[in-house]
Amino acid sequence: MGAEENYYGKHGEPQKYDPTFKGPIHNRGCTDIICCILIVIAILGYFVVGFVAWTHGDPRKVIYPTDSRGQFCGQLGTTNEKKPFLFYFNIMKCASPMVLLEFQCPTTQICVEKCPQKFMTYLKVYQNQQDWNYYRQFCKPEFNSFGKSPPEVLRDGDCPAMITPSKPFTQRCFPAVSSKKGVIMVGNETLFDDGRGTTRNVTDLVEGAKKANVVLEARQVAMKIFEDYTVSWYWIIIALVIAMVVSLIFVVLLRFLAGIMVWVMIVMVIAVLGYGIFHCYMEYARLKGEPGSDVNLTDLGFQTDFRVYLHLRQTWLAFMIILCIMEVIIILLLIFLRKRILLAIALIKEASRAVGYIMCSLVFPLLTFLLVCLCIAYWAITAVFLSTSNEAIYKVFNETACQYAGKTCNPETFNTTNITKQCPDARCLFAFYGGESYYHKYLLFFQIYNVFMFLWLANFVIALGQVTLAGAFASYYWAFKKPDDMPAFPIFASLGRALRYHTGSLAFGSLILAIVQLIRVILEYLDHQLKSSENACAKFFLCCLKCCFWCLEKFIKFLNRNAYIMIAIYGTNFCTSARNAFLLLMRNIVRVAVVDKVTDFLLFLGKLLVVGCTGILAFFFFTHRIKIIQDTAPHLNYYWVPILTVVIGSYLIAHGFFSVYGMCVDTLFLCFCEDLERNDGSLERPYYMSPELSEILLKKESEPLKPDESQD
Repeated sequence: MGAEENYYGKHGEPQKYDPTFKGPIHNRGCTDIICCILIVIAILGYFVVGFVAWTHGDPRKVIYPTDSRGQFCGQLGTTNEKKPFLFYFNIMKCASPMVLLEFQCPTTQICVEKCPQKFMTYLKVYQNQQDWNYYRQFCKPEFNSFGKSPPEVLRDGDCPAMITPSKPFTQRCFPAVSSKKGVIMVGNETLFDDGRGTTRNVTDLVEGAKKANVVLEARQVAMKIFEDYTVSWYWIIIALVIAMVVSLIFVVLLRFLAGIMVWVMIVMVIAVLGYGIFHCYMEYARLKGEPGSDVNLTDLGFQTDFRVYLHLRQTWLAFMIILCIMEVIIILLLIFLRKRILLAIALIKEASRAVGYIMCSLVFPLLTFLLVCLCIAYWAITAVFLSTSNEAIYKVFNETACQYAGKTCNPETFNTTNITKQCPDARCLFAFYGGESYYHKYLLFFQIYNVFMFLWLANFVIALGQVTLAGAFASYYWAFKKPDDMPAFPIFASLGRALRYHTGSLAFGSLILAIVQLIRVILEYLDHQLKSSENACAKFFLCCLKCCFWCLEKFIKFLNRNAYIMIAIYGTNFCTSARNAFLLLMRNIVRVAVVDKVTDFLLFLGKLLVVGCTGILAFFFFTHRIKIIQDTAPHLNYYWVPILTVVIGSYLIAHGFFSVYGMCVDTLFLCFCEDLERNDGSLERPYYMSPELSEILLKKESEPLKPDESQD
């Protein structure tokens, strides 16, 4: 008895028998009102930030290429509507290091209807009317050749000194490079006239194009990925529907055949991983002796086309080792937890009965999903408008040394300033989007606030879903006669209580979590900035901070989840609920480890099974390995794009269905622990747990039910 008193003394007093307690308390009051007011004010401020961003922002800046005057090429309703391509006057200047600093070529850029198709120079065409009519479209729109000599035209940069055969890429005109027998050519030529009396090699054009393309290489990959989505999106949707159907069937079968389905799930997970190991070994053996298959991954480096890696034996060896490790870990866990799996199955059976009585709980996560999607959409749109709310900034670009280089300028008055006299080759060109106004000075703060509010609101929506489900399942557990004593609409009743009384408590818990997540985002940014740093001490310290805050986030999520269950049952504020939940779990720490977490592990295997089945099906389909429908599968640039999308989407869908079970199990587990403290199973103080749950848990856990007597 002394050991029991000492044990409970450390972790709070157990709940006392209360004959009036019948589950979630209806007579409750508002909690954490200050946090409720705070989140309302924060949301109003978020709307203000969004309105200001939408007023100043212009998403066209990330869609259309921009000429030297900050005008968009190809935009409907403008003078450049029929000019979708950006033309560089002298693309060789793009080889300048200035490109890497300013992300802008120090040469005039204009919008044109089509890219040039042949070599021409201004000095050769200005007197030939037919050639000039073609060449004229690549000069500045306001250019008038009357009264200007060719040297003056080239000096003022009204026309390019030359044009070269080009092809459009991401709406920009780049030299049409080809190779014949190892010789680089542009328009079937290896030499060209630069328009200033010098014959140059086409490799100068290629070098300029490479530097001009430095910002566009990632965009090329993005465009290929976008193309893959355009031809495979309906197959992706079909795969996700299959994942949803499989998840739904699995959940429904759990309702009636929980014990059998859990064992089937365990066997199938082991079988799927076993097949993965077998397939990796067969591919590894098949590539033996193939040319280039023995290249090391480190020597190959990063390749945007992931199919290259699948032709390497080392890739399949790595996959096989990873799957073997996963298989061994799962089998060992199953061996060591074989006795506790029966207890977990009993809890899953009880959760299945609860879900069966509250079937709309399977649909409720859709509301949470839609609200989270709304938060993501508002955050993304606001972020785009904030990032494009800068003004066009023009700077002085020149070829030779000039004291005004890099200074801001006004293109309308530039030719009347002293800069053109002191630096004859200087040009006032569009550089980037920025600003010096009061709004632009606080633009970074608005971006941080946007991220913080997204984290806060997303966590709030998830918390609302958790407390709603917890209240519904708690009403099932504490109904003495199930389902007769349950309320008519437990989900809606629980949702109403949460919104009416506990918005502040949910805001409090989600605020704490959002602050920790924001700190993690900042640490990730600092880590990215320090990657090129040689300071090992700073890297180590940052790594420790990242690890600590990762652990803190996981702990807060665990504590919040159980605090929301206590809020749903008792209607207490967040701090009191978190404290009571933590102490209750500590008083039942053995059960938490051997029952609740084993159940979570089994539900995770269920998610893994759904993801594995749909992922394998998607892999065989998109790699044209199913002969019956081989011709139906689309041809892709990167077949990993739809496969990865299907895998991630399948996991989210499976998580949505199994999260209902997860929340149900956690709620029933806390209620079970409280039931054991409040009641003793006698006629005067009967247990509220179902007879099936009582028979298995109380029989199997006769030893762990009491505190550890080793402390005596």
